[in-house]
Amino acid sequence: MYTLSSRLKLTAIIFMIVGAIGLVYAFIAAPDTIEDVKEMMAADEHHGSEDVAVVENDIHLANPEHAEDEHIIAEEHAGEDAQGEMAHGEEAGHDNEHYEHLLHQLQNKPWAAVYVAAFFFFMIALGTMAFYAIQQASQAGWSPVLFRVMDGITAYLLPGSIIMFILLALSGMHLNHLFIWMDPEVVAHDELIQNKTAYLNVPFLLIRAAIYIAGWNIFRYLIRRNSLRLDEATDDRLHKTNFKLAAGFLVFFLVSESMMSWDWIMSVDPHWFSTLFGWYVFASMIVSAVTMIALVTIYLKSRGFLEYVNDSHIHDLAKFMFGFSIFWTYLWFSQFMLIWYSNIPEEVTYFITRIDDYTLPFFGMVVMNFVFPVLLLMNSDYKRLNLFVIMAGIIILCGHYLDIFVMIMPSTVGESWFIGIPEISALLMFAGLFVFIVFSGLTKAPLLPKRNPFIKESKHFHY
Repeated sequence: MYTLSSRLKLTAIIFMIVGAIGLVYAFIAAPDTIEDVKEMMAADEHHGSEDVAVVENDIHLANPEHAEDEHIIAEEHAGEDAQGEMAHGEEAGHDNEHYEHLLHQLQNKPWAAVYVAAFFFFMIALGTMAFYAIQQASQAGWSPVLFRVMDGITAYLLPGSIIMFILLALSGMHLNHLFIWMDPEVVAHDELIQNKTAYLNVPFLLIRAAIYIAGWNIFRYLIRRNSLRLDEATDDRLHKTNFKLAAGFLVFFLVSESMMSWDWIMSVDPHWFSTLFGWYVFASMIVSAVTMIALVTIYLKSRGFLEYVNDSHIHDLAKFMFGFSIFWTYLWFSQFMLIWYSNIPEEVTYFITRIDDYTLPFFGMVVMNFVFPVLLLMNSDYKRLNLFVIMAGIIILCGHYLDIFVMIMPSTVGESWFIGIPEISALLMFAGLFVFIVFSGLTKAPLLPKRNPFIKESKHFHY
């Protein structure tokens, strides 16, 4: 039986506290009014303005003749100023609209940081549940010694999905502007969103979310309960029941995951859509999940647990990390290439925004999610070395956090993005919560499923 070490527990709690404090500061520091935005922009530009004033004064001192020239120019433009006053009124209205838009973006920043981090760790738990179901439905013989690791990671599925539901509900209560289609003023002037209101409306969104969350967690509860009961059973009836449950879960998952990705991510930018998007999010989800399984397994093995896990199990996990990284890259390129090549304005604007304003994270995640896994895990021998698997795993997880970041941020904070206190704090808080729940879940059952029909094959899995 695994026991949660006090050091790991303390570390997780510290992460949560530090992250929570940082988020409280981020929400307090967010501007409340347009005047606050103007003050923030003035403060940012203050240093540059002083430099300009110093340079101008230096020019006047060095060239006294300029003062007389400027006096003449000022008289010539006096009449023009009067004519421009009316235009200034119109510009002021336009400026106020700009400041209001910027206000919404800056207010969105801490909300978006929480949303990205919450979804990132939630999708790891959901992806692990899907991978676990695949192992059950395929009657895999290599993986049963890892089943309790997967059980532990999926312990975060319930709290993670509830947090996502709460964030959606808070958005529906107009406490933020993450989803522009929830704003009646925006919808009133946007014909494209008006045509989607039968699907994109808050009550229906929350009803769908409740159905997804209930389905995922009911399947998880039943499969785990049967797995634990199987340890004390005298026949394989519960194993056969889990086989059927896993097959049913996969059918439900494939439909609900695609719809969830449309609802929770793609609708952040309701003017754009991709028929590949559900698969694209699934690829990010599954590779992150397998990576987390590998990292948790290696950690437990290093602490003297999982005695039957050997290099061949790690090798297989690393192969899945490598293979799903290639799969993610294929879907990323297919989605990007088809839209970019067709060059349809309402579609290609999605990528133009990300390439122009998010150049580093947009292309950086491709390097982290494809180039590094290929370099580190291409060699078969490297897949058996924990150091290489850990290095690749950390890079992959960071890369897929950036993937979610690039999906959400352009439509919520625009050009006002920066990986600062809100983003780091949210990541720390949810990482601490994830570690605490996962490793607490691992303590609630023996790490070896005793009566799984394939457990002997899994114990002696070597190649």
